[in-house]
Amino acid sequence: MEQKKIDIEQVRQVAKLARLDLNEEEIAQFSGQLSSILGYVEKINQLDTSKAEPLAHCLPINNCLRADEIKPSLGTDKTLSNAPDRDEHFFVMPKILDES
Repeated sequence: MEQKKIDIEQVRQVAKLARLDLNEEEIAQFSGQLSSILGYVEKINQLDTSKAEPLAHCLPINNCLRADEIKPSLGTDKTLSNAPDRDEHFFVMPKILDES
C-alpha cells in the first residue's frame, strides 16, 4: 500500500483556512509530520478490527458529564469581541467553497 503524502501546497491551503501564519520552514516540517500521521493511519487500517467492540472512551467511565443546568450566556458583544469581522450580531466569514 502506497503511503499518501501531504504536499507543501496542501499545508499552505489548510494554514490559510485556519488563519495560521506559518513560515516556509514550518510548512515543510508540517508536510512531513502530517504525511507520517497518514502513514500510521494506513498501518492501523491494515488491522483486523471486525471483532473489536466500538467504544466511546478508552477507560471504563460511565456518564461523567456535568448536570444540564441553565446558566447565563456570554452575550453578543463578548462572544464577538475577538471576531476579525462582524455584521451586527453575526460573524462575517470568507467563502471557502466555490459556487459549483
